[in-house]
Amino acid sequence: MSAIRENLSRTGDLLLHPGQVLLPEGPRAGMAVLVRAGIFHRVYTVEAVARDYPDLIPVDLPDHLLMPGFVDAHTHLTQSLGKSLVFGEPSEIFRRIWVPLEGSLDERMVYLSAKLAALECLRGGFTTAVDAGTRSEGHVGALVRAAREVGLRSVVGFICNDLGGTAQIPQADVILRQAGEHLSTYRQDPLIHPSLAISIPEAASDGMLKAVSDMAAANGVVFQTHVNEHLVAVERSLVARGRRPIEHLGHLGALGPHVLLAHSTLITPHELNLLQKTDTAVAYNPVASLWKGNAVAPALQMAALGIRFGLGTDGTRADGFRLMDAGEGLQRAGFGLATGDSSCGGGWLWLDRATAGAANAAGLSGVTGAIADGLAADFLLVDLDRPEFTPSHDLMWELVRYGNRDQIDAVFTAGQLRLWQGWPVDWDARALLAEVRGDTAAAIAKAPIQRIHPVSQAHRGLGQYQ
Repeated sequence: MSAIRENLSRTGDLLLHPGQVLLPEGPRAGMAVLVRAGIFHRVYTVEAVARDYPDLIPVDLPDHLLMPGFVDAHTHLTQSLGKSLVFGEPSEIFRRIWVPLEGSLDERMVYLSAKLAALECLRGGFTTAVDAGTRSEGHVGALVRAAREVGLRSVVGFICNDLGGTAQIPQADVILRQAGEHLSTYRQDPLIHPSLAISIPEAASDGMLKAVSDMAAANGVVFQTHVNEHLVAVERSLVARGRRPIEHLGHLGALGPHVLLAHSTLITPHELNLLQKTDTAVAYNPVASLWKGNAVAPALQMAALGIRFGLGTDGTRADGFRLMDAGEGLQRAGFGLATGDSSCGGGWLWLDRATAGAANAAGLSGVTGAIADGLAADFLLVDLDRPEFTPSHDLMWELVRYGNRDQIDAVFTAGQLRLWQGWPVDWDARALLAEVRGDTAAAIAKAPIQRIHPVSQAHRGLGQYQ
């Protein structure tokens, strides 16, 4: 295997002969993939590529699947330092934990948190992550630097709240000027794709919601916000504005094909029609629903209506395979069992919404998400010589049900090998882990976090569930 790693690390053209390639139409054997200058230059049959490029020596990978990297449609790269602090907590943990934590992080801690999260993303097979924006004060650059160093393709949101929910709230004109600067700074970046964000609709005035959505549309970038995740937030919107969050965005003209709504779990038929009519995309975050949500997004209904959606982690757990399993499993438990739906979309649906569908929701269909000529060479090499894939009868379903991140041998972004068997090839990840372990306790201690649920050992002593 060391020889394979050395061959995959070489510069210049890279010609791969995997056992199978996961193409948009499904897995296929007998294919060659030529990577040149960071993109898929040619994806075609072994015979045709050998004829057209006779001087290239291929890397033979008969036991591997070459598949697109996963695209995390919604995450928070600067929340990794507080991961398990939220376990067992009631809803709206952002108010008691995430806003206080992120708001207290200095530039160095934002960098460490984002770098740790980006490493976890790549380890889980995510070659792209859509970050919803950091609530820390003015440290987006540190987040970007960390993601770029790790090699994670990132859609980075700039938060434009003018009513709350961030460490600092500038004047509206300052927010919009800074938003424009964010778009300009990263417009041509090969790995960083700028985006605009508002944490939740109630954290911004109507004028800001409309202005930010319009700015995103005019600049061809994604506008992100969290909606309809918690019952209390839906009710606050009804009391304050007379409409549910998605309805209110529609009323303002702030929905559209450039909009990516995180969660959308507590959603009415009328709101589903609004998403369909405006071609608004959704990040379906199944593990977030399991861990701390009020409901499960009706993803199968969205698919049937033609509503675009991709799978997102919401910063919960970075394993693309387990995310697909959770995505399908919650649809089966929440909807399929009651209706006798034995397929719940099939393995192909969840693979699509974890790759090409998520790239589409993130505004990156022309950049990544599939193994196809001209797209960025963001891909995984998955070892199929495993008991989980033996015998193989339906590889797409097997990837959803049996896949996990320890089967990933190689992770590439922009044609460059970033991880080999879970660890970076060009920087010291264990030194990062040691630094994070050494500094996190102090960062947590100074943050005004309010936890409701005690740690497990203390909770056990309360006598519940014995």
